[in-house]
Amino acid sequence: MTTAATAGWHPEELVYCSNVHPGDNLQTIIRTLHDFIAAVGQHRHVAWAGTGLWICYDVAAQLSRDAAARARFRTALDDAGVRLFTLNGFPYGNFHAAAVKAQVYHPDWSEPARKVYTLQLAEILAASMPAEMGEGTISTLPLGHKPDWSAEKQAAALQQLCELAAALAALKLRSGRSIRLCLEMEPGCVLESTAEAVELFSAALPAAAAHHGVALDCIHAHLGLCYDVCHQAVMFEDIPQSLTALLNAGIVIGKIQISNALEAAQPNAGGVRKLLGDFTEPKYLHQVRCCDGDGRLHGVMDLPDALQSNQFPNHRPWRIHFHLPVQSHRLYTGQLGTTQTAIAAVLDFLRDNADNMHPHLEVETYTWRVLPESLRPKGDAQLVESLARELQWLQHELDTRGLLNT
Repeated sequence: MTTAATAGWHPEELVYCSNVHPGDNLQTIIRTLHDFIAAVGQHRHVAWAGTGLWICYDVAAQLSRDAAARARFRTALDDAGVRLFTLNGFPYGNFHAAAVKAQVYHPDWSEPARKVYTLQLAEILAASMPAEMGEGTISTLPLGHKPDWSAEKQAAALQQLCELAAALAALKLRSGRSIRLCLEMEPGCVLESTAEAVELFSAALPAAAAHHGVALDCIHAHLGLCYDVCHQAVMFEDIPQSLTALLNAGIVIGKIQISNALEAAQPNAGGVRKLLGDFTEPKYLHQVRCCDGDGRLHGVMDLPDALQSNQFPNHRPWRIHFHLPVQSHRLYTGQLGTTQTAIAAVLDFLRDNADNMHPHLEVETYTWRVLPESLRPKGDAQLVESLARELQWLQHELDTRGLLNT
């Protein structure tokens, strides 16, 4: 049996997601490798730096068609001392546009462009992974945006995922490298709850695979989940029950994004709504959920919708999809809180199930540059320190649970 000591994580394997940095061209990504990812590794005194690298579609397409660009990228990884084993394939275009909002869900999995992009990422990852890494992972959106979805889109998305799984199996035969695509549940999306993910992997995908002539082994070997802790906490899910249900369904959790949501225990208390107003910003969606006394979940798509509504419940806690530093427990002298206890629950589950799962662990606080001014790093050097502190906190939490290999 695998023990916690042998199933743990080396400090170098703890990564942060680079979608916090601009990445709309290859030169910018190369700068990110040197000026941020390598710098964070140096700050942590690790032998090499891992990263959850975000590569947008334009750069993925360039790397796919241009051998010289691939050589520059490979050289940049080596020069920065960065080992690549996981990618963030959720944002397709410019994740740092003035207003991203629901555009982050397009193209969705019903559109061929999403499969093309993801296969390009898989080829890049397979060519870049160190020989000792057994499996590479790519996180992606949970099919699409729920308000835009339809039965036709669902059928098209299932076909594309089946075709992608078959293509990843072919890539493994060709390259010897195994890549797993990990769908990331998110509030407001087609897959937002554990029950929906279980239904997808237990019923919808097997049926689609049979219909399209794709071996079920391809689905099991190359598709899985990216479990974003913030997202499931916002959904008021019981974390151990959620993870247990996924494991019992035979779903591979290839990546866990260690992330922390904003919580207002008393959204109507004096001054709290004004503090919440500081978290309204024009770039990203910040979905809000409230669980009423009868256990019913109420939701709106963005924080301003909750603050401006006369109908949204305000007598029970709000949880807001706004990623906060993972070490944050209370904010503003306790007037606002976080869902940090959900992270603890995930890490406890990893400790107790060390023989069943060993996902990539990726801190995903992409909101550093849009935090309220008082919480925001001042310049690149402070951002590097802030990112390093998050990883150091995670390293400490793993160590206290006997899950750190040194």
